[in-house]
Formats: sequence, C-alpha cells, structure tokens
Amino acid sequence: MRVGIVILPDQRWSVAVHRWRRAEAYGFAHAWTYDHIGWRDLVDGPWFDAVPTLTAAALATSRIRLGTMVASPNFRHPAHFAREITALDDISGGRLVLGVGAGGVAGYDNHVLGRAPLAPRARVNRFTEFVDLLDRILRGERVTWCGEYYAVADARGTPGCVQSPRVPFVVAATGPRSMRLAARYGAGWVTTGARAEEVDGWWRTVSEMAHRFDDALDATGRDPATVDRYLMLDPASPAYSLSSPGYFADAVGRAAEYRFTDTVTYWPRTTSWYAGNEAVLEAVAADVLPCL
Repeated sequence: MRVGIVILPDQRWSVAVHRWRRAEAYGFAHAWTYDHIGWRDLVDGPWFDAVPTLTAAALATSRIRLGTMVASPNFRHPAHFAREITALDDISGGRLVLGVGAGGVAGYDNHVLGRAPLAPRARVNRFTEFVDLLDRILRGERVTWCGEYYAVADARGTPGCVQSPRVPFVVAATGPRSMRLAARYGAGWVTTGARAEEVDGWWRTVSEMAHRFDDALDATGRDPATVDRYLMLDPASPAYSLSSPGYFADAVGRAAEYRFTDTVTYWPRTTSWYAGNEAVLEAVAADVLPCL
C-alpha cells in the first residue's frame, strides 16, 4: 500500500515549502494539490494556482511523486495544459502524476468565469474530449480537432514527456461512463466514495464503487492488475483520517482489503476543512508509514 497526502495551496510558499519537504521526508509516496481557481469558503484566501505550486514543489524535493488532485476542464484547455504538463514533468524529472476529473457541477471555478453549470451528461462529454485530446497531444501527435467543447489546430506536445509514453493519468470517476474513461486512459482510478453520515456507511459506498470499477474494467477488456486504485480518505468520509494514528492505520488496512493500491490523506489545517493536529501526522509518519 502506497500512501499520499494532499497539501492544499492555501499558504504562501514560505510556509508551504516546508510541508512539501516534510511530506517527502516523512516517506509519503506521492503529494498532491488541488487545481482550482478558488475552492469553497477558502476562496477568500490565500489561495494559489496548482501549476506554479507544483513547479516549486518539484524544485524543493527530489523523490516524491507530485500531482494534481484533480485538474478539470472547468477552466483548463487541453492545448495549453499539455504544455504545462510537459514542463512540469521535465522540471520534476519525471515525477508528475496527472489527476484529472470532470469538474464540479457548480462552485467558484464556474462562477468566476461566468459560466452556467453543465448537465451531468454534458460534463462527461466535455471530460471525454478533454482527456482524449490531452492523451493525444502528450503522446506526441500533432492534433487538429474541432469538437463540441474544444478546438485545436496543429497542437503539439514537443519535446514530449520525460515519462513514456506520457505522464500517467489518475482519473476520478464515479459514474459508468467516466469509469469506462478511467479504464481506457488511466494508469490509475481515484474515488472519494460517497458522502455518508456514519463511517461504516461510507465504507459501503467505497466498496460499491470498487465493484463498479471492476465492471468498467471488464467492459473495456482492461487487466485489473494494470490499473492502480486510489482512495481519498477524507473528502466524503464523516471522520478525518488523521484523527489518530490508530484510526489512520485502520483506514489504510481496510482500503487494502478492498484492493486499493494507494490511499491519500490531507495535511492537517488549523480550522475548517481537514482541521487536525500536525502531531498526529508526525506520529503517523514515525509509527505507521514505515510498517506499510
């Protein structure tokens, strides 16, 4: 079981740099940040963009894998984003992992750009175009395309990614169509489960989604052994994974029982979302991670 951590881009770099370095020193396998123009009530700040944050994190670390959790079509265009991804992969020495998702139905990313939320089917249609174009450009094709949501003319990804055939995609998916997209393009699939009032109820949703992804793999003929499975422990669960070292260890063990290869926790914040105590994080790093 590999364990990762999300570091929200809500601190100036003079503070945040120490978190990224500590994540590597603690032994986390991967570290991620949100890719939003603004997120929920934290939009009032501070809040920083994912691409320069990951660029700085790549220069401040040397081993840990780094990624977006998750980038979306809400405000990214495949032609320009492919350039940013190629640069990040180069700067990090091939340590980038691209988490991608369909984008929220509503929220600040839509509001700030003055766009109306898309219907669910339209969101998946747009997501399909987004992922397909990113895949083609990052693999080295010269792409000309005019679709329902995007148009590109002679888009290029030169000189190509450090990683071959391209940066790995970890695709966030809950519905059957997006899960089939994850099965087709993803080096990994990521889920949060569904919101529940009790922890056991949340784990039931995680199990159900894992079975649905099995069906998607079967439908696309993908070997399950070739796809990593990431479980985000905190966004939908009623309990914070770093509430205690024991709870965290139990959560990681239970995720392994459901055949997840990777779990992801959140750096403790002082208030609001993912509020917790950094002493628990330190205890997890000292006592739990070395045993996994």
